[in-house]
Amino acid sequence: MAPNKVVLIACGSFNPPTHMHLRLFEIARDYLQKMGICEVLFGIISPVHDAYGKKDLAQASHRLAMAKLASESSDWIRVSDWECKQMGHSRTYLVLKHHQDLINNMINNKLNDNVNEEEVGFIPNFVLNNLHGNIQVKLICGGDLLESFGIPGLWSDADIEDIVKTHGLVVISRENSNPHKFIYNSDILTRYMRNIHIVTEWITNDISSTKIRRALGRNDSVKYLVPDKVIEYITKNELYNSEKRCT
Repeated sequence: MAPNKVVLIACGSFNPPTHMHLRLFEIARDYLQKMGICEVLFGIISPVHDAYGKKDLAQASHRLAMAKLASESSDWIRVSDWECKQMGHSRTYLVLKHHQDLINNMINNKLNDNVNEEEVGFIPNFVLNNLHGNIQVKLICGGDLLESFGIPGLWSDADIEDIVKTHGLVVISRENSNPHKFIYNSDILTRYMRNIHIVTEWITNDISSTKIRRALGRNDSVKYLVPDKVIEYITKNELYNSEKRCT
């Protein structure tokens, strides 16, 4: 039987996007396809709304622009601006549901001809023109997001169940971490553990947006940590208290 068709989506601040954000997609796709679990059609970067309120969060317009620049080197990772354009912060489950419904409605001709082309611009033409049936949008994340499910008050049990049951998770985990134990300690995650794929990141990389912002604030070089076009954008727009020297 042919593997299921899947779209990977990463939700987060991307403040700024780094090479590691892009690597998560590559690691996940390699694993899912080599294991015969599913066929990965493409990936989506979905930057969070400004209302997320994270410290030092650059405006959504900047984060979207940087995400698009960062993904230019990829032939399969796209950027969606839907989350940023909402009236406020959107729960992760709603972001997944929106994109899955939109893609499936488009490929099955369930939307009228007046659909906004900008809204569906992230969907590759080969998906729109050659596919029928239903695809599944899976959430790709690091082990820290999985563990955040256990922080009281941060996630509702209903949202966790909807994400894992309806969409599924692809968790990129470090060599010495133990996501399986965290899943075991959660009744919800254990119930739907068949929908959680743990992928070990053997070639480790400790790049984070937080460290990049700190380096920029200190006028330290971030070259080879962040795509060059993103560095140029940061410098031009004077983000993160960066000065002219950030290469």
